[in-house]
Amino acid sequence: MARFVLASASPARRAVLRAAGVEPLVRVSGVDEEAIAEDLGPGAYPDEVVTVLAQAKARWVAEEIARGGTEWAGEGNAAGLTDCVVVGCDSMLFIGGELQGKPLTTDVTRQRWKHMMGRTGDLLTGHCAIHVRDGVVVGEASGCSTTTVHFGDPSEEDLDAYLASGEPLNVAGAFTLDGLGGWFIDRIEGDPSSVIGIGLPLVRSLLTRLGISISDLWSHTQ
Repeated sequence: MARFVLASASPARRAVLRAAGVEPLVRVSGVDEEAIAEDLGPGAYPDEVVTVLAQAKARWVAEEIARGGTEWAGEGNAAGLTDCVVVGCDSMLFIGGELQGKPLTTDVTRQRWKHMMGRTGDLLTGHCAIHVRDGVVVGEASGCSTTTVHFGDPSEEDLDAYLASGEPLNVAGAFTLDGLGGWFIDRIEGDPSSVIGIGLPLVRSLLTRLGISISDLWSHTQ
């Protein structure tokens, strides 16, 4: 039975998987996300951008596993790994005709929140699942999920405190649903797990296309 390999260091994604009964092995890809996005050009559709980035991450890790050499992060034992499914993810917020990733700085985060307050945006999450067995890639499936996010209107005091926490600086769209940012999200339309970072319904669909049962992954939970 296949092990689940998460091609991401995101603790939020790991937490979603653990709550859903899967203890993933973790391996972060070495892809240059900015270079890939630039190669796609300004005419690329938003869902194409996040899907291609997810594919690049998953393929990087899958190829490394197929070569038989990798260093592992997080919990789990990769010894004797002969059958696994690698899942790569990428999330961005599409709002006001602009695709936004991680803001990284306080100034950029503040500007984005001033723009997002009281508005609606689409959180796009691209996923790619690759099945590797005995050093050979035997299947790949990818897709994108879209969840509409209705942003609240935090007070200046609350926004200052949220920025000072540092939480929104390193997350797609400059907000979280499962942390402090949840106070400032009025509602969503779609899959909450995809907003957190990994969409369980979409991943289930991709794994089904690869012939992998979700319940088989549960047996690897320790």
